[in-house]
Amino acid sequence: MTSQESFNELIELGDSSRAEHAQRFFKTGEGEYGEGDKFLGIKVPILRQQVKKYKNIRLDEILVLLKSEFHEVRLFSLFMLVEKFAKGTPEDKTKIYELYLSNTKYINNWDLVDSSASYIVGAYLSDKDKKPLYKLAKSKNLWERRISIIATFYMIKQNEFYDALEISKILKNDKEDLIHKAVGWMLREIGKRNISVEKVFLEKYYKELPRTMLRYAIEKFPENERKMYLQGTI
Repeated sequence: MTSQESFNELIELGDSSRAEHAQRFFKTGEGEYGEGDKFLGIKVPILRQQVKKYKNIRLDEILVLLKSEFHEVRLFSLFMLVEKFAKGTPEDKTKIYELYLSNTKYINNWDLVDSSASYIVGAYLSDKDKKPLYKLAKSKNLWERRISIIATFYMIKQNEFYDALEISKILKNDKEDLIHKAVGWMLREIGKRNISVEKVFLEKYYKELPRTMLRYAIEKFPENERKMYLQGTI
């Protein structure tokens, strides 16, 4: 099976009305974060079914799909990379990780990042030097910064919080709302596993955090405690 075969089938699976809705949802208008992106209108479960069908596509063919102008084709390619990474040899994992970080300009919306960063970048770096995450966190590219914090979700699930907290410190003054949401989400995930660790971080920094970041971080707190954080009275 080839990338062209899978691409042709994805085109056939498109739904124009769903595509129109997706273009609004993913902010593709002028000046918005997804400016110029194109959609086919394919549901995520259908894309995942296609991954099973085309699981034997080679890595170089997947890269062709990752460079597609269509959002769902790029998402499909990332699902493929995640699947191949999970089942790959150490050498396969290295190739996929390097391919991923060499092509971040095509991983250019929040769902593309969130569906792949922790499963590839986080998983690969879990037992290695984390310097690449810190480089990404300081990138001028919004999506590379989001990759840096979402990648730490893999470590968070292993109850390893250090890098997620350190990258949260780097990103806490970021100007982008999509970074505020991502950092707040990761802080909330830390809290699910160790609430005291999250609270130590919040007690030191909560007055500096953008409102959205703080709201995401404290979403599961008791109502009276949330109010105290939001009012700055902790």
